[in-house]
Amino acid sequence: MRVVIDAVPLLIRSAGVKNYLYYWISHLRRAAGLNVCDTFPRIGALAPLRHDGSVAGLPRTLSGLAALALANYTPLPVLDLAIGRCDAFHATNLVRRPPRRCRLTTTLHDMTSWLMPELHPSANRRADTAHADLLRRADGIIAVSTSTRDDAVRTLDIPAERIEVIHSGIADAFFNVKADAAALVRARYKLDRQFVLFVGTIEPRKNLDGLLDAWEALPASFRQEFDLVLAGPIGWASGKTADRVHAAHYLGYIPEADLAPLTAAATVFAYPSLYEGFGFPVAQAMAAGVPVVTSNVSSLPEVAGDAAVLVDPRSQKELSGALAELLTSASRRAELAARGRRQAERFRWEKCAVHSWKFFERIAGAPVLGG
Repeated sequence: MRVVIDAVPLLIRSAGVKNYLYYWISHLRRAAGLNVCDTFPRIGALAPLRHDGSVAGLPRTLSGLAALALANYTPLPVLDLAIGRCDAFHATNLVRRPPRRCRLTTTLHDMTSWLMPELHPSANRRADTAHADLLRRADGIIAVSTSTRDDAVRTLDIPAERIEVIHSGIADAFFNVKADAAALVRARYKLDRQFVLFVGTIEPRKNLDGLLDAWEALPASFRQEFDLVLAGPIGWASGKTADRVHAAHYLGYIPEADLAPLTAAATVFAYPSLYEGFGFPVAQAMAAGVPVVTSNVSSLPEVAGDAAVLVDPRSQKELSGALAELLTSASRRAELAARGRRQAERFRWEKCAVHSWKFFERIAGAPVLGG
């Protein structure tokens, strides 16, 4: 069996989807082999992950983007010719005209464009609207959480039996952060005080204004002892939100190599998002042994389990109260950190890859290895 995965998001600036594809492809290849798990465009060994640029060289990047444009906007059977014979093609939401000679699969990462369209720019909404057509045509769909699957069934009227829930994974680096690595990152970013950390693209869905309001509502004594640190690229946040972020302790984009030690260095991780299909930052913080405050909506309770303080993300009172609870109780932080490490073990990329390969075998009609 040969599976080809659309890897074009690895060539452009991207966050969660790029993180997913990078580690997913790497672990699928370990589980199945490079020759049976190929990519479009064809990329051999992946360069180190960076979210602000391509993981392939310039020639491969330019040729891959050009081929996708030809496939999407001309009648030429570009993808059929480019990928050759395969049993399944796994498309992202960048593909408009998938190949016709193999089974079609895709991953559904979240349903925000349908449930909260006002939080997205028009380009995102157009891409997801086009992806909805592909979702309805797909032979099989991976949903990264039960919450996302249920939203798709309800909103897009896709039969539940065509959607398989396969949780995403967490990079190994988050499970094994050394104390000296965390100390080096603290020094590099001049983090002199204990701090509450947020990591994510600065966009309306992440609810940064709610977090900043909750932080400012805490007694001055908290803000004198602890810092609130924000990290991540500025996405499509409003000018007002961007100004507030820049006025705070804002680190900007964090290279992948620094992300795990930065997360592990935090006293508390805060992620009051309004909607998540999976919520990588929450799972990563739990793996790193950092107590988490996050939202009680969408997939976040599913991912966090009993290992986080869950709040109404639109309630300043609940969010402030949760932050105050953890910042004043070392024992509560230790309890949640231990629970978080156990919960995070559910989200290993190795498990995701094995489950995903069985999914492909089922869709392709091949026998599942081991029965």
